[in-house]
Amino acid sequence: MWVCVGTLLLLGIASINVLAVDYEFILEDPEIFNECSDAPPGSLDIHGLFDLGNLRLTQVEEKVHVKGNITTVWDVQPGDRVAASLSIFHFERGAWEPTVFSMSHPDFCSIMYGKDQYWYKAWSQFIANRNDIENNCLTTPGTMLVYEPFELKLILNNVRSITLSGRYKFVIVFKAFDWTNMKRGKTICFEIRGDAEKLKNL
Repeated sequence: MWVCVGTLLLLGIASINVLAVDYEFILEDPEIFNECSDAPPGSLDIHGLFDLGNLRLTQVEEKVHVKGNITTVWDVQPGDRVAASLSIFHFERGAWEPTVFSMSHPDFCSIMYGKDQYWYKAWSQFIANRNDIENNCLTTPGTMLVYEPFELKLILNNVRSITLSGRYKFVIVFKAFDWTNMKRGKTICFEIRGDAEKLKNL
């Protein structure tokens, strides 16, 4: 779900002669979401953001098919500003190590449905009732997001100079701020874990 604020930035771009590679993350858990292993104190996981009781996740081979709906339950206020971040970590020598892949945006609601955004391609483009709830963002408790059935795909495009392999996790964090820029409610933090699989050379 992921989730999804701008394109991922890759630091240290290699020569233009180096082929770019696309990777897909094969989900480790068909339930998709995990608690953050290094969560900010007092933060909530995905269940602090959404009621997932009507979400149906079905694993077919390595793919997870999604249908149903989710309802916002985050204890914040309509109109609050939501800051969002996504970071990718690699599991190496028994520990999660940061990678060069990360992105953040100080106003997630302004780009939640931006067609060039990473989370739009992975998640928000499949919200069928967007026209009715678009202005609610994630900050209006009780808002139901109804999905068109879709297959969840987490793709990292145009990776150059490094090879991805092994186990990775996406760490997604949301924070809400009121009109005075004071933090409101609890931070949301959750993880999506999986393995990187090369798709193609460009």
